[in-house]
Amino acid sequence: MELTKEAFLEGCILAIDKPYEWTSFQAVNAVKWTLRKAFSLKKIKVGHAGTLDPLATGLLLVCTGKSTKKIADLQGMPKEYTGTFHLGATTPSYDLETPVDATYPTDHLTEEMLHEKTASFLGEITQQPPVFSAVKKDGKRLYEYARKGQEVAIPLRRVVITRFELTRIALPEVDFIVSCSKGTYIRSLAYDFGKSLGSGAYLSALKRTKIGSYNVNTAIGPNEFRALFTDAGFQL
Repeated sequence: MELTKEAFLEGCILAIDKPYEWTSFQAVNAVKWTLRKAFSLKKIKVGHAGTLDPLATGLLLVCTGKSTKKIADLQGMPKEYTGTFHLGATTPSYDLETPVDATYPTDHLTEEMLHEKTASFLGEITQQPPVFSAVKKDGKRLYEYARKGQEVAIPLRRVVITRFELTRIALPEVDFIVSCSKGTYIRSLAYDFGKSLGSGAYLSALKRTKIGSYNVNTAIGPNEFRALFTDAGFQL
């Protein structure tokens, strides 16, 4: 990576490994602050190509300068995730953001049943985004309605799942790997997967590992990005 003002203004696509409990906005701001301080810039365009929830980690593509014009194209690329579903319970947010609201039996579950059910989610499927999400309805984010206890009709969306495999089964937990299209909610997949098993499920861990040809293995954290400049002698 060329650490020059011209390079970042002309446009870079940075593979950032978003830390746990950081918002995507915080990760973008960390990059923007570092660049502004390093090059004494009053402003520089910086944006990300696809939000990650605070409780998720992994690959966040952060674009600078003229590369912000590529954000829409990057958002449309297929994505890969790994993580963990907790079976036998549900939460209103479909993840750990909210407490468990119902529990269900898991004694009837077998490894064969679990693997068979993953196959039923392959291809084009219909999802309902979680009520605790940033999807907009009548100009407001869904989570704004949810946090006020207001019910709202959530439109369904069609997404494509090209890979859904369980990589570890240790009930009540199962680890997974999913490859999917833009707009897929892994939290909704957890909820729907649990419902199909008659056991309920919620997402307890999530990491985005790929966006198109970009891989989290080559990504760096926001603090590591800042360290590139201090190590190079910049005064931040």
